Amino acid sequence: MANPRGELLAHNVMNAQTLFERFLAGFDDSNRTSQAPSLPNHLTWTLGHLAITAHRGAHRVLGLEGLQPLPADDFLEGDRGNTTHYATEAVSFGSQPIDDPDAYPSIERGLEVMHAAHETLAKALRNADDAALDRETPWGASTVSVTDLALRMGFHIGTHTGQIVDLRRGLGMGSVLQPGLSKPQTDSQRS
Repeated sequence: MANPRGELLAHNVMNAQTLFERFLAGFDDSNRTSQAPSLPNHLTWTLGHLAITAHRGAHRVLGLEGLQPLPADDFLEGDRGNTTHYATEAVSFGSQPIDDPDAYPSIERGLEVMHAAHETLAKALRNADDAALDRETPWGASTVSVTDLALRMGFHIGTHTGQIVDLRRGLGMGSVLQPGLSKPQTDSQRS
């Protein structure tokens, strides 16, 4: 039986993924690497970044430190991916997305990679006992408990959801929550 704490943390990650995907409407393979001025990331970079971060988080849940191998079916070493694989350095923290569709997977493939990574993280959380969830682990420039790391995973997905919302606005794609709304409402329109 899964640890109830781990199950709740896994649910947090999977629920955040579901909410993130609400904002993908209107993206397709023709605009998956489109960027808007002054905005940091495009859609397919975000899918790969969420995936690599989830795998790194799963490694910490399992008690593994340092950079561990990523699934070879989904990731290539280096800084240039292709239409089926993400490059580890191209979607890692601090990387710079480029508007080159040949350097990133399709949206469908990107979603497969992201889903698999979040499932890996969720499975690790569900199987973690209390000692594993309470263990301190390095993450970025700090050390956190595995529980706090798992909570951050949901927040991380939410942060990138906000970036996709901004990207949608920057690309003139309109609102997912209010279809047909492509520009900000004035106060009189909200009344």
